[in-house]
Amino acid sequence: MLMSFSRVLAATALLVGALHSHGTLASEGHQNDPAARLPLDELRTFADVYHQIRTGYVEELSDSELLELAIQGLLMNLDPHSAYLTKDAFADLQSSTSGEFSGLGLEVGMEDGYVKIIAPIDGSPAAEAGLQPGDIILKLDGRTVKGMGLGEAVDLMRGPRGTDIELTIGRPGESQPFDLTLTRDTIKVASVRERSLEPGYGYIRIAQFQHGTGADVRKSLQRLQKKAPLKGLVLDLRSNPGGVLQASVEVADLFLDGGLVVYTEGRLPNSDVEYAAEPGDASAGIPLVVLINGGSASASEIVAGALQDHSRAVIMGTDSFGKGSVQTVMPISEDRAVKLTTALYYTPNGRSIQAAGIVPDILVERAQVTTFENPGQISEADLNRHLDNSNGDAPRRQARKSLLTEDNQLYEALTLLKGVNILVRQGQTAAPASQDPG
Repeated sequence: MLMSFSRVLAATALLVGALHSHGTLASEGHQNDPAARLPLDELRTFADVYHQIRTGYVEELSDSELLELAIQGLLMNLDPHSAYLTKDAFADLQSSTSGEFSGLGLEVGMEDGYVKIIAPIDGSPAAEAGLQPGDIILKLDGRTVKGMGLGEAVDLMRGPRGTDIELTIGRPGESQPFDLTLTRDTIKVASVRERSLEPGYGYIRIAQFQHGTGADVRKSLQRLQKKAPLKGLVLDLRSNPGGVLQASVEVADLFLDGGLVVYTEGRLPNSDVEYAAEPGDASAGIPLVVLINGGSASASEIVAGALQDHSRAVIMGTDSFGKGSVQTVMPISEDRAVKLTTALYYTPNGRSIQAAGIVPDILVERAQVTTFENPGQISEADLNRHLDNSNGDAPRRQARKSLLTEDNQLYEALTLLKGVNILVRQGQTAAPASQDPG
């Protein structure tokens, strides 16, 4: 035991000495400060536990394996988002922000020892299987997730394209877990897509914030504006798990004429940062509705919070996820890194997003809507030899009815935009002409 204890203590002393020399744990003039001293009793306990595992564990583990496990445990117990990134996990993180990786297409976090789904990625095997934000992964191929590190769970979900994995899912509101078999695939995340809901009313969907998302949203906005002068826009951030911070600032910038977008505060000197929009609103101030839900996290909440605080958009849907912490990736070698929570996000008005999320201005739950028609009611169109309408509104009415039954939240967003435009037109019409009092 003495040899093992002395070896670990010596290594710890070298580490402590290096930290002291850089002023990390104690600086000159504070050597007698109790708060700056290292807890030697706890270090001895660590060394003793290390020795017991090294000599008594049923399987032999090398010193490097044990120390790596210790590092993983240290970070895993801080918060759900701090992690030690091994070679594969580091590579996965880099590929996910570039827009292409292999797996099931899930953004996940840890909750009470289980893996919680933040959001499935559009078009992924997870989305097609019907997995939802808030679902809990209980087992992976029969292995319980309880007590498993997030990195290990993610590694199990990764695998060659075309291979299957069975997930046991617990869903809030359902009494019994259920099993799903998913086939892994190459996930190509289309960060941005757009379409016209009706002439003059556009729709932009952001699935994830990647390095080029800001530029892609600008192009989508320009394409919609070329089709017809925009009278309103829906920005869909539902089930968007976040991504690159700078991309969220660039997206918010497109709809703001300057002003603060978000700021961060932390313990490190470089953690206190403000991000501001440049002057000039690329959307020309058109009415804007932002859709969010429980799967809207991190960068999505930054955009929604900034537009809400600046009274630039109406936020509609349900409460967002509430991930208001900043993770800094700190490489410790060429292929390994530490992802550490170093700061918290705050909206322009000083609201912390952490564990609170963004509360929508108008609450609209996702629902299955069934339209009701009176079978006994007839209209002019039902009469024999009726004259046809030359306006061609029937297809548009059918499209609105389909939107109501397929996506009631988007339908309500479109309805709100049209109502705003009606009020604007009425206000312009009702404005009294200036009169000469003389």
